[in-house]
Amino acid sequence: MKIKYLTTLVIFVLLVLLTAMIILHPDVAFRGSTRGLEMWWGIVFPSLLPFFILSELLICFGVVQFIGIFLEPVMRPLFKVPGVGAFVWAMGMASGFPSGAKLSAKLYKDGELTKLEAERLNSFTNSSNPLFIFVAISVGFFHNVNIGLVLALSHYLSNALVGLIMRFYGKNRPNYSRRERIHSNRFKYAFQVLHEKRLHEKRPIGKILGDAIASSVQTLLMIGGFIIVFSVLNMLLIEIGFIAQVGKIISLLFSQLNINHELSNPFVSGLFEITLGSKLVSEISNSTLMQQVALTSFILGFGGFSIHAQVASIISEVKMSMKPYIIGRFLQSMIAPILAVILWKPFYLDRITSTSNNEAITVIKHFAEKHFTSDVIISNGPLFTLISIYIYVIILLYRMYIQKKKPQFKS
Repeated sequence: MKIKYLTTLVIFVLLVLLTAMIILHPDVAFRGSTRGLEMWWGIVFPSLLPFFILSELLICFGVVQFIGIFLEPVMRPLFKVPGVGAFVWAMGMASGFPSGAKLSAKLYKDGELTKLEAERLNSFTNSSNPLFIFVAISVGFFHNVNIGLVLALSHYLSNALVGLIMRFYGKNRPNYSRRERIHSNRFKYAFQVLHEKRLHEKRPIGKILGDAIASSVQTLLMIGGFIIVFSVLNMLLIEIGFIAQVGKIISLLFSQLNINHELSNPFVSGLFEITLGSKLVSEISNSTLMQQVALTSFILGFGGFSIHAQVASIISEVKMSMKPYIIGRFLQSMIAPILAVILWKPFYLDRITSTSNNEAITVIKHFAEKHFTSDVIISNGPLFTLISIYIYVIILLYRMYIQKKKPQFKS
């Protein structure tokens, strides 16, 4: 009982302090809010929405189950999750945070995963997407596309290692999993499952598409709220000197590890939000590039409190535990920088002088600058977001109209 009272007191004090900081520093709060809104409005929403909608449709029409039957022999022995987990992992890598949480919760809700399997899957399928690593961080922040390969390899390999470790999570808990039987003609059986899933779906295609859009936009609106809140919080903590004070403590630890102490403040900022943290790390000119890349790998692996809050909100709807996800983030944040240091020489130092590698880098850099670092996202992203929200509002109004037209029977 005392712990509950203490929790209430802590929440009360934190809310009062946050409100006081916003009142005392309204300009900082406004800048933080604007920064978060621009990030969500122009980049996060237009980049995640297509993946969210497509994922919903693939699940509804049985394509995920079709893929899962073929990948069951791989995913089950390695990660102790069904074959459909491969779809969640792939979509999580392609679209980025927090797609893995959304899809794990969706498949658990639909009965394709047990609770234990969904929690295992959620622990290692939330990752940063390749465009953010290669374009935003490598080209945009570091102005060095060569480090993108080291960051990507350390990030995704550490993700896989976390999955291998988390297969032991809950090993003593009962897991009533639906294992796929071995069939002589696996393709025929997989197609039969896909066909039955499609027939089982009674909603018309228009209704399925409308539900997918509405569900995806609703999730992204929630994500946008978290991005703005943590952007404001981060800016306020920097303004009042909290980040600097905590950074002084971290700098003592960094000094013991022969790490540049100036990286301590970006490290603390990265614990809250990965984009700002990565940007601040890239601006420390006195540090070695390898240390900057290793610290950025840590930040990407940890994910930031903003991402943690988004994941917690998504999985709370189906009552999944956050414990395995937090364990997974802790493990990856430890493994990723170690891998970055190991991969630094073979995938950066030894390859930057290679002619063929330089040609490949030139192609990647040209593609990134032409399609992503130009005004394409900045100009078209908000328009895409606005149109999507209009469609979402129209779907909601149509649903309200249909609900109102339905006859009400009184008992």
